[in-house]
Amino acid sequence: MPEQYQSIVAIAVFLITYAIIVSEKIHRTVIALVGAMVVILLGILSLETAVHAIDFNTIGLLVGMMIIVGVTRKTGVFEYLAIKAARASGGEPLKILAALALVTAVLSALLDNVTTVLLIVPVTFAITSQLKISPWPFLFTEILASNIGGTSTLIGDPPNIMIGSATGLGFMDFVLNLTPVVVVVYVVTVFLLQFIYRDQLDTPEELKENIMQMNEQDEIKDAVLLKKCLVILGLTILGFILHQYVHLESSVIALAGASFLLLVTREDVEHALQVVEWPVLFFFIGLFVIIGALEEVGVIEIVAKWALETTGGNMLPTGMLILWLSAIASAFVDNIPFVATMIPLIQDMGRLGGIADLNLLWWALSLGACLGGNGTIIGASANVVVIGMAEKRGVRVTFIEFFKLAFPLMLMSIAISTGYLLLWYFLGHLPAAGVTLGIGVVLAVLSRSLNRLLLKKPKKEAPRLEP
Repeated sequence: MPEQYQSIVAIAVFLITYAIIVSEKIHRTVIALVGAMVVILLGILSLETAVHAIDFNTIGLLVGMMIIVGVTRKTGVFEYLAIKAARASGGEPLKILAALALVTAVLSALLDNVTTVLLIVPVTFAITSQLKISPWPFLFTEILASNIGGTSTLIGDPPNIMIGSATGLGFMDFVLNLTPVVVVVYVVTVFLLQFIYRDQLDTPEELKENIMQMNEQDEIKDAVLLKKCLVILGLTILGFILHQYVHLESSVIALAGASFLLLVTREDVEHALQVVEWPVLFFFIGLFVIIGALEEVGVIEIVAKWALETTGGNMLPTGMLILWLSAIASAFVDNIPFVATMIPLIQDMGRLGGIADLNLLWWALSLGACLGGNGTIIGASANVVVIGMAEKRGVRVTFIEFFKLAFPLMLMSIAISTGYLLLWYFLGHLPAAGVTLGIGVVLAVLSRSLNRLLLKKPKKEAPRLEP
């Protein structure tokens, strides 16, 4: 194909692929692979160049964590944690909502948000069934908590995995730079949701007692396997904390953890590999090749030059543009292809603008893409998974019903992130992180007292998301 047409074809393939992914008319993995094959068949990328475009560090990290989580979930430990949190709340629905949100956020940070909601949602239905109340307030809270919690670590959300792999930023970089603002966003979000749903979560004392009768110990299916899994999972997380200091890729740590877990547990290899979400992996592979084609023909560089001209090459305006653009875009389209497109764009902006330290832009992209996914029902994979599981159990929610409450809460989280990034820019990351984390702790303490006061006020009609 003549070179003058290659750019046009690469852009057309990218836009058509993106449009079909958004429309969900064809499975996103299928269309991503078709798009990748088109750019190779037309000679825009050679097979060798296409292979080099695939980020195998991201793929390896995902595979390793999927195997570890897949084996560990057989023990029942995640259900154990959810029921224990519910019982610790004394059967009070509002406290259970906050407790399940906390479990969801923490597990999303340490595992990943999609896996976490797959584990928590069935337990949520069991608990709300005992209380005879609508499960939707809990499910909605868990969706938001999973995306918020996943934002705080390298392994919590696929966009962070992709950013970390492309930049060399390590597990502790994400924890130190993003966890403080995530704490503030989480505390404010859960407090607001408790206030909004205070009139919908009321149940008789005898039903609360049903929760106290549940025994979390019954959920542990294999105590011996659990001990082995917790040891390997702990060592793997320790490996993530140290990987940038011992100069090992995060994928190596995850795959090593998965390999040793299979060795010590003697799990059936075929079964272990069945839990790997192969469609997700091939979706990533297809996207990497399509974005590689845009890079090869120079489209990414052209867009980077335009962005530099628009912001004047100044770091702060560029960071704010990336944060808000990422948030709004990720609310309406899958954040994975968006981040896959933005990574080479930011890298080219740094190269063309002579900017050595791009960290502010990477944190802006992470916060925007991960938190922006909370804006709509299709904004993140966890949202789609929870909605699908809810529909199978007769709980139906429309796009608009979700949007009316979720989008304002998402904008609030991005406004908080804006304030944090401004502090980060002017004070440096350690002072900004310290101040923000301090604010988060104070808000967490105050929210408990504020909840008691607010819930004693005369009840008003609350916005309802129930179908």
